[in-house]
Amino acid sequence: MKKTYYTLEQSADLLSTSKNIVNKWLSSGSLIPDKTKGGNTPLFSLKTLKKFDKQNDIDLNANPIRSIPKRDYKVIELFAGGGGLAIGLEKAGLKCALLNEIDRHACATLKNNRPHWNVVEGDIKEVDFTPYRDQIDVVTGGFPCQSFSYAGKGLGFEDARGTMFFEFARCIKETNPAICVGENVRGLMRHDGGDTIKGMISVLDELGYDVIAPQIFKTIFHRVPQKRERLLLVGIRKDLDIDFKFPVAVPDLYTVEDALKKGRLYDCDVPKSGGQKYPKRKAEILNEVPQGGYWRDLSDELQREYMQGSYFLGGGKTGMARRMSWSEPCLTLTCAPAQKQTERCHPEENRPFTVREYARIQTFPDDWEFSGSTTQQYKQIGNAVPVNFAEDVGHSIVHALNTMEKVKSDNIERMSFKKPFIQSKDYDCEDRQKAIS
Repeated sequence: MKKTYYTLEQSADLLSTSKNIVNKWLSSGSLIPDKTKGGNTPLFSLKTLKKFDKQNDIDLNANPIRSIPKRDYKVIELFAGGGGLAIGLEKAGLKCALLNEIDRHACATLKNNRPHWNVVEGDIKEVDFTPYRDQIDVVTGGFPCQSFSYAGKGLGFEDARGTMFFEFARCIKETNPAICVGENVRGLMRHDGGDTIKGMISVLDELGYDVIAPQIFKTIFHRVPQKRERLLLVGIRKDLDIDFKFPVAVPDLYTVEDALKKGRLYDCDVPKSGGQKYPKRKAEILNEVPQGGYWRDLSDELQREYMQGSYFLGGGKTGMARRMSWSEPCLTLTCAPAQKQTERCHPEENRPFTVREYARIQTFPDDWEFSGSTTQQYKQIGNAVPVNFAEDVGHSIVHALNTMEKVKSDNIERMSFKKPFIQSKDYDCEDRQKAIS
């Protein structure tokens, strides 16, 4: 296998640290580059970075989990949004039995792109899931993170009432799936001092599910050209023998160039589309920001003009007047690319990313059309689970369900040896089925 080398910026991503910290290691001599590019750009091998590695589960030779479903596995997806998670699960071979979403624009997106999907538009509190009892293999959902108190020995199912997590749990209780997967921002891990996620785990335990220790995933290690982190909360029904493995992190990093230009991710350049624009003066100021730069790369005069009162406050505020770089993954997309605190400016042009560029950075397919105004389209894309990461999650689910099916098959085979077939003149196919069951 060809040896891969990483730039300083990529090395910081791999090590879950900042470029400044890597620079300090480099300046002190504790981190020595394996080679240089163009005479002055340091490059590092994974072996060298392992000395500083906080993500020591990353393996250059690792292969993503890829499994073909042994049968049609059915999924209910809650808080479905614009379809990022649903598309990824579909690509992994899972079948959507029902998708629920309250936003009418997101529902229109789902219905227009997948007319055969059963999209239930409306408040989840009004949805009855009992008709799907014992017919669903997986319940997934990126429920909004709401706090609820955690007291005594454990939080009960009824104590979570009034939160969106309660509705997620209610769907699980009413459908009895083999696996449940909650997806959320990394902040859920420490929300309300960690009590929120403890409460969620307690509720799922009460409902009969063993919760695998929650993990935070960097989507840049899952074919996503974006520094986005997501948390997965996975529960396995206690009465089932299921071997669940989280998606494998692979350090094959993709960049903004991979997202927007023909290459490794897409077979053509990004299609033209509409998008937000900057006011004239803002565009003039951003014209002075270099690729990968932000407000501190401006002259002091322009810094003061652009930052105004924030100029005198502490903190890096690195999202302000921020221009992306072709050679790096994009920063986490938000719902508004022109918002001053979290700007996502095109690497060369003085404008925010367009809708289709936004979608590419979230690894949506080009034929996936978003409904609603430009603002609504950005919102759907910004809130989505990156499709390629969702596909990796889907393959982990398929692999787990396949292990369950294998156990069932082995049990049936063992039972057939315990009850041998004895032929008689009155023995028909129905009797034989009874004998082996």
